[in-house]
Amino acid sequence: MSFTLHGIAVSSGIAIGHAHLVSHTSLEVAHYILPRQFIDEEIARFDAALQATRKEFSSLRGNRPAHAAAEFDAFLELHQMILDDPLLSAAPREMIASEHCNAEWALKVQTETLVAQFEEFEDPYLRERQTDVKQVAERLLKRLIGHPGHQPPTRHDIETILVAHDLSPADLIQFKPHQYAAFITDVGGATSHTAIVARGLNTPCVVGLHNARELVLEDDLLILDGEQGVLIVNPDKSILAEYKLRQSAWELERKKLKRLRTARASTLDGSIIELHANIEKPGDIAEVKENGATGIGLFRSEFLFLNRDELPDEEEQFEAYRAAAAGMEGQPVVIRTFDLGADKQIKGVERVANNPALGLRAIRLCLAEPVLFRTQLRALLRATNYGNIKILIPMLSGVSELNQTLLFIEATKYSLDIDGIPYKRDVEIGGMIEIPAAALSIEVFAKKLDFLSIGTNDLIQYTLAIDRTDEEVAHLYDPLHPAVLHLLSHVIGISNKLGVPISVCGEMAGELAYTRLLLGFGLRQLSMFSAQVPSVKQRVLTTSLPEIAAITQKILRADDPLKIRDLLGRLNA
Repeated sequence: MSFTLHGIAVSSGIAIGHAHLVSHTSLEVAHYILPRQFIDEEIARFDAALQATRKEFSSLRGNRPAHAAAEFDAFLELHQMILDDPLLSAAPREMIASEHCNAEWALKVQTETLVAQFEEFEDPYLRERQTDVKQVAERLLKRLIGHPGHQPPTRHDIETILVAHDLSPADLIQFKPHQYAAFITDVGGATSHTAIVARGLNTPCVVGLHNARELVLEDDLLILDGEQGVLIVNPDKSILAEYKLRQSAWELERKKLKRLRTARASTLDGSIIELHANIEKPGDIAEVKENGATGIGLFRSEFLFLNRDELPDEEEQFEAYRAAAAGMEGQPVVIRTFDLGADKQIKGVERVANNPALGLRAIRLCLAEPVLFRTQLRALLRATNYGNIKILIPMLSGVSELNQTLLFIEATKYSLDIDGIPYKRDVEIGGMIEIPAAALSIEVFAKKLDFLSIGTNDLIQYTLAIDRTDEEVAHLYDPLHPAVLHLLSHVIGISNKLGVPISVCGEMAGELAYTRLLLGFGLRQLSMFSAQVPSVKQRVLTTSLPEIAAITQKILRADDPLKIRDLLGRLNA
């Protein structure tokens, strides 16, 4: 019987293959009491499973594919940190000893306790981390029950699509060598860790299908449309033939995009567009060059601080920034000062807030922790001597914050002068426009800064008061909301008028649907995931700025969501 399921498209492409079902290890395990003489043996069995899981994580790090998402290492470190946390690694041992229960039961009870604690968090991102706890616990449980991992299919002559209730980022990396054509899960969202890794692997993926794992049978013929979020089970001959043609066209398009790596991104009328990449660590530089980006538009320095007991000192940070600058060989490297707080907490400066996204984070946290900030600024300034580094300040909301930050930078320069340490004295300082107040005060920021960068993810969320990670309101997150479009047009227009370079480094920069719209607003620099650069470059190469000007203005004048989307379709035709 043929039927269709609809989910959330998180990684584009078309895959055709037979289903391989991945069993989902349930935490509904048996509970039994052990005789006293077997307690030490049971604790030893739990410890052995812990050690085996640690080795599994180490192996995954050592065999990380070069094209895996840059965030993968951070996700893996998070899972290792959860595994090593006494609440998961020690509490079950204590329960085995005190209650004489089996290890599986002790792990189940403790995991449920931890998940319940995460459920109480008001912040949606932190609440979503219960998924990571479950994934780590299930990996450990597989070791306990003698099934350390999913078995790859024995069939090699046809493509296979993996179907699971849930997959962790580590699972995706483990399964990738088996050349799965695509991944399908019942749970997950567009911003989940699994979705980000799937995009980094350039593997078609659809999540949030709810009950695919129950409805799909082993070896069913599947068509997965990673662009539309559609899964077709046992398609008829006509549908299969149509999608085979689409798949061939898609694969041909990917091959063409690879040939654009060395081409300069310019519109049909000759305007040069700078396409830069977002990175988390210097090791991502190879992928940046492979995809033809002409600079680093956003180095998220906070990833150097995450998932570790000791914070990076000045020397460690300096080496990371220097390596990125040297690796780009004179091309621009924009390094954002740490955007910590909210969902990204570090040991020693943790804070609890009713609404972390609106609390002490980013530049606010920097100014509140002057020792940390001074250490980073010294490392950044020292690294400017080794390449084209620019410093970007996140989440500015008013001129007072900006003035404090600029004074702090000058004081740090003075400290380097006293120590006789060289640096680039005229290093460019930029600011992120991601708060509506900053967007509406753009003239002030444009006059005091050397460049600007729009963080569309936060700008949209703060403008619409929508958290896109919250499933109950995520559908209201709308980059095409008239208020958002007017803010973007206003910020870009004023910056261009004042001659201050401006870019977009948020998710809109890498989405093809918005490329021409942003260009029509006057944007000439975009920064995105490295893998998105070739397709965006192709869109630029087929765009005539004079031809899109009229439709762009119509979109700005429209207030009907349906009309805006209709006009956007015409813009991209």
